[in-house]
Amino acid sequence: MKVGLSTGYWSAGPPAGIAEDVVLADRMGFDSVWTSEAYGSDALTPLAWWGARTQRLRLGTAIMQMSARSPTASAMAAMTLDHLSGGRFILGLGASGPQVVEGWYGQSFARPLARTREYFDIVRQVVAREAPVAYEGEFYRLPLEGGTGLGKALKSTVHPVRRDIPIMLAAEGPKNVALAAEIADGWLPLWFSPKSDAFYREALVEGFARSTSRHQGLSTFEVVSLLPVIIGDDVEACADLLRPTLALYIGGMGARDSNFHFDVVARLGYESECATIQALYLAGARDEAIRAVPTALVEDVALIGPREKIASEVPRWKETVITTALVTGPSSQYGAILELLS
Repeated sequence: MKVGLSTGYWSAGPPAGIAEDVVLADRMGFDSVWTSEAYGSDALTPLAWWGARTQRLRLGTAIMQMSARSPTASAMAAMTLDHLSGGRFILGLGASGPQVVEGWYGQSFARPLARTREYFDIVRQVVAREAPVAYEGEFYRLPLEGGTGLGKALKSTVHPVRRDIPIMLAAEGPKNVALAAEIADGWLPLWFSPKSDAFYREALVEGFARSTSRHQGLSTFEVVSLLPVIIGDDVEACADLLRPTLALYIGGMGARDSNFHFDVVARLGYESECATIQALYLAGARDEAIRAVPTALVEDVALIGPREKIASEVPRWKETVITTALVTGPSSQYGAILELLS
C-alpha cells in the first residue's frame, strides 16, 4: 500500500505548517500529495504552490469540482500542471453535491452520472490533442450552438507532456463507483472501511465489465482513499480528533434527504446513529452531534490508538481494494505511519 498526504480543506486559511509538511513528505518517500476544494480555497493553486518545492511526489486533486470549471478549463489546468511538475499531475474530479453545485456554482445537479461521462470524454479529447475538439452531448456542446455563430472547434496550443494524464473520479454510491471503473483511471472514495470492501468490489467489477472500460480490473486501476491515522495511547482522545469531521459530513454536508456521506456511513451499520447525528447537527446542537459519533465508527474508517493496536489492524486494510492511503495528522508521526502502512 502506497502512502499519500491529504492536505484537506482550508478553514479560514491554509493549514498551519502545511507547506513544510509537504516538503517533508516528499523527502521521506510519500507517494503523493492531494488538495481539496469545497466553497473556499481552490484545489489547483495550493497544489502548484506547494508542489513547486517537491521533486518526487505525485500531485493530485481530491477533488476538483466539475461544476466549477468547464471540461476544457480542467483539461487546460491538467496539462499546465503536468508540464510544470514534469509529468507528476493526477486529475481528480468529482460532482460534489446539489447544495454546492446549485447553491455556490449556480449549475444544475441533474443527472450527475451522465454529465460526468460527457465531462471525462471532453477532457480526454483535449489532452489527447488528436484533433480540434467538437462535441455534441446532452450537457456540453462545442462549439456553442445559438451564439454569435463565430465559434469554431479548437485544438489546444499546448502539447501535453503525457496524452494519458491519469484522471480519477470521486464517488460514493455504487452506480458512480461503477462509472469510475468504466471511464476513469482510478477511484477516490471517502469514509471507506474494510467492512465495505465487498460492496465496492462488486460495483467496480460491474464497471470493469463494460465494453467501454479502460481497465480490465484492479491490477491497473488505482484506489486512492482517505485513511486517517492517529497514533496515541488514549483511543478515545484519538477518536475525539476525528469526531467533529465525521459529524460535519454526516450531519451538515448535504440536505436532510440528500447527503451522500450520510449514506456511506449508514451502509456500515450506523443508520440509527447517523439519523441522530444529523438531527442534532441540523438543529444547531453541533457539540451534541459530535459526542454522538461512536468510537466504533471512528475505528471503522480510521486507524487510531497505540502503535501496537494500529499494527494489528493494518492487515485488514491492506486486503482491501485500496492502493494508496491518504493520511492526515502531525508530521512528527510521518515516519511511524510509513513504517506501519508500507
